Amino acid sequence: MTQTTSAALPHDRVALITGAGSGIGQACALALIEEGWRVVLAGRRLERLQQTISLASDRWGTVAERTLAVVADVTREDAVQQLFEEAVQRFGRIDLLFNNAGIFTQGVSIEDVRFEDWQAAVATNLSAAFLCTREAFRQMKRQLPQGGRIINNGSISAQTPRPGSVAYTATKHAMTGLTKTAALDGRAWNIAVGQIDIGNAASDMTAAMTAGIRQADGSLKSEPVMDIRHAAQAVLHMANLPLSANVLSMTVMATAMPFVGRG
Repeated sequence: MTQTTSAALPHDRVALITGAGSGIGQACALALIEEGWRVVLAGRRLERLQQTISLASDRWGTVAERTLAVVADVTREDAVQQLFEEAVQRFGRIDLLFNNAGIFTQGVSIEDVRFEDWQAAVATNLSAAFLCTREAFRQMKRQLPQGGRIINNGSISAQTPRPGSVAYTATKHAMTGLTKTAALDGRAWNIAVGQIDIGNAASDMTAAMTAGIRQADGSLKSEPVMDIRHAAQAVLHMANLPLSANVLSMTVMATAMPFVGRG
């Protein structure tokens, strides 16, 4: 099994994507399927995963043969273990994990953040990525050929916060620590780990940005967004690199959004 790919040739590399039923996860699943990957789509709602698969086109065979939808709550250790077991049972290995599952929390000042919202953000945005990364390490170390790639969806909030986003921003900053530590620990096992920080990719989660979103000065302003397919193509670029090369950190964003110089 080679670690290079061509748009003209099929291959048997296997990707596992969390939060694959909508938004960036869905866009990345479609891009990988169309590029010839076998794709395991994980999420909480089977109908959304099946809808994603129904949108895919596959030049190499039937989509059903190259995809697997698994309902999984990736905040639970047993569910993550079962997810990886089903993926390996179906396709034999894992070459790519895209830790994409995440949630926003209510945009309020720190003193008004409910502890249950904080816990939900930590569970979904951070603990789930850790659990999946741990299982990916275990599988990638024992499979032959050994190794694989892990891409974490960090968000530009991993670099710079928005007002009223303490839980989301804290978990995304922590994701950067997870990425760098895993990248270091993975070297000996041919496991490459990187992070993509995406800003204002148009999706259901970012629809409010065009209507108006709170800025650092307290005002509400509409923000530019970019086609979500550009984010998916950036992930695809990272995924298609040979394991001898790694994008440790990438930022892809709507050109005119208020990020550089924010605040």
